[in-house]
Amino acid sequence: MTLQLRPIVLALSAAAAFASAGAGAENVKIAFIDPLSGPFAPVGQNMLKSWQAMADLANQSKWAGDNIIEVVGFDNKSSPQESLTQLKTVIDQGYRYILQGNGSGVALALVDAINKHNERNPGKEIVFLNYAAVDPDLTNSKCSFWHFRFDANSDMKMEAMTTLMAKDQNVKKAYIIGQNYAFGHQVTRAAKDYLKRKRPDVQIVGDDLHPIGQVKDFAPYVAKIKASGADTVITGNWGTDLALLIKAAKDAGLTANFYTYYGGTTGVPTAMGAAGAERVKQVSYWHPNNEKFSGKEIVEAFKKKYNDDYYVMASYSGMAMLSKAIKEAKSADALKVALAMEGMKVQSLNGEVEMRKADHQLQQPLYISTWTKVNGKDVKYDQENTGYGWKTDQKVDTYVAAQPTSCQMKRPAH
Repeated sequence: MTLQLRPIVLALSAAAAFASAGAGAENVKIAFIDPLSGPFAPVGQNMLKSWQAMADLANQSKWAGDNIIEVVGFDNKSSPQESLTQLKTVIDQGYRYILQGNGSGVALALVDAINKHNERNPGKEIVFLNYAAVDPDLTNSKCSFWHFRFDANSDMKMEAMTTLMAKDQNVKKAYIIGQNYAFGHQVTRAAKDYLKRKRPDVQIVGDDLHPIGQVKDFAPYVAKIKASGADTVITGNWGTDLALLIKAAKDAGLTANFYTYYGGTTGVPTAMGAAGAERVKQVSYWHPNNEKFSGKEIVEAFKKKYNDDYYVMASYSGMAMLSKAIKEAKSADALKVALAMEGMKVQSLNGEVEMRKADHQLQQPLYISTWTKVNGKDVKYDQENTGYGWKTDQKVDTYVAAQPTSCQMKRPAH
C-alpha cells in the first residue's frame, strides 16, 4: 500500500476507463447508505466523495488486482427505517457490500437486518463496512461476523481524550452535552466513568441530551453551560448539531474549552473560525497535520477536485483492507472476503492498523489535536478555507486506546 503522488492525482482528477480489465475480474459494487439530504447532507456528501475517491485510487493502483470497485450513494435521510428500505433496494440490485457511518442507531438496525438476511440467504451474504458509527455495542454485545468497523469506537476515543484531560490541572468542572441516541448515551457514560477513574476531583456540573438534528438554536443550552461555571465541555455532537453548538458558544462568549469527537466534520470549522482557536480539541484517528503529513497528496488532490476537505481517513483504511481481502481471496464473494479481513493488517495513513478478529474492531493509533492558526510548520493544512487547522497535542499508541471486548461472535460454517 505504498503511495505515490502520481497515481493519487490521476485517480482523483479523472474517472479512469477500465474497459481493459483482465479476464475474470469483477465489478465490486458497494452501496453507501447515509444521509444525502436533510440537516446532515453536507457530512454525508463529503463522506460519499471520500469513499469514491479512494475507490478510484484503489482501481488505479490495482489494490484489488484487476477487480474494479465502485461506490454508489443511497440516501437514508438519517432514518433507521429509511436505511432498511434502502438495504432491501440494494440487495435486490445485487449489491453485496454496504457502507454506513452516520448514526449508530442506523448501524444497529442495519446489523440486525443483515444478520437475518444472511442466515436466510446462504451464498448471497452482505458485508457491512462501518466507517463512523462508534457505539461500542456494535463490537461488543451486538457484534456480528458480517460487520467490520474502521473507526475507533467511542470508548477508545474517550480513553484517549480523558488520558490527556487527566494531565490538565485546568480541568476542574466538566459539562457533558450530546445527542439523544445510542452514541450520545455511550459518550456520557464513558466520560463519567473514565474521569471518575482518572481524575475523581473533576466535577461533572451538567449533563444534557438533546434531540438529534432538530435543535436550531443552542443558546439555551449554552446559557446553562455558562451558568454552571464549566471550564470544559465534552461533546460527541457531529455535523450541524456541533456547528450550531459551537456557533452559540461563540455568540455567547463562552470561554470553556471544548473536547469533541467531530470538530473536523463538515460545517464545524467554519462555525468555529478564529473563536475556536486554542480552545476546541478533537480526538480522531488521523488529521492532515500529522507528524509525517502522511496522506498530504490525497488531501491536496481531493481539495483540488472537490474544493472540499478530506478527513474521513477510514475510507483509506477500509478501501485498502477490502481490496487486499478481495485480492487474497481471489474472489469478491462476501464470505471469503470477510474471512480474509479477519485479523488483517495494512499500512494506513496513521500507521499499521489491524482488524481484530475477536470483534471486527479496527485497532489503530489516535490523535488529540487543537484548532490552531495555520503556521506553515506543524499546521500546514487548514479546513474550509478558514486559515485554521489541527495541531497534534498527542498521538496515542494503539495499545493505549485498545479496549477489551465482550463479543461472543458466531461465525458461519465454511
